[in-house]
Amino acid sequence: MSDSRTSLALRETVALEDGAAVTCVWAVPPGFRPRLTPTVVLGHGAGAGMDSPFMTFFHQGIAAHGMLAVKLNFPYREAGRRAPDRQPVLEQTWRAVLAAVRGSARYPPGPVFIGGKSMGGRIASHLAAAGEDLTGVVLLGYPLHPPGRSDRLRGEHLRSIRAPMLFVQGTRDPLCELDRLRAVIGETAGPVDLHVVDGGDHSLEPPARSGRSREDTWGEALEVVARWVLAYAPSSRTR
Repeated sequence: MSDSRTSLALRETVALEDGAAVTCVWAVPPGFRPRLTPTVVLGHGAGAGMDSPFMTFFHQGIAAHGMLAVKLNFPYREAGRRAPDRQPVLEQTWRAVLAAVRGSARYPPGPVFIGGKSMGGRIASHLAAAGEDLTGVVLLGYPLHPPGRSDRLRGEHLRSIRAPMLFVQGTRDPLCELDRLRAVIGETAGPVDLHVVDGGDHSLEPPARSGRSREDTWGEALEVVARWVLAYAPSSRTR
């Protein structure tokens, strides 16, 4: 159930191994409980940073449901560049942010979930495949293949992930043919859930003719994410 009270937003800087740094925002719910409150860390997609409308909606919405929400910028967006960093840099950034979240003295997290929009979620899934200790992975618009090239899948590593995964995908997403995704997740090592947003594109937005707004489809997705996270978070069962 969502909490209508305002969460506390804190901007923090996280140092990287190469001397660079990225910005993260902690959205702390009013009922935060140290080491118990479920924590969701989100990375942005390739085309926009952490302050995009999509990221802001889900970041604030997750906190409004009583969870600690953290969103991060990747170095290229921090520096104002358009071209994404190479995958090792993206992974290094994820690991540094995770270490900062887990090491927070002020807001020590409960069960940790990672994920995000498109590229941010894909890189998070690579950490999960590499054995990162996680409660779950939340993937919003997973980019399974390049547009129109469903023969070039970016999903082999998904099969080895043992942590629970949630995929939220639109039926009009040109980067994820749903039948191909279902085939991949049918062979994964851990539990997987798929929620399909009818009419949603890669950003889960509906067509104008549908009569629905993006707030409608994003709200649908947010409710699914919140229920799923709380179902897998051990601390939520003691409330």
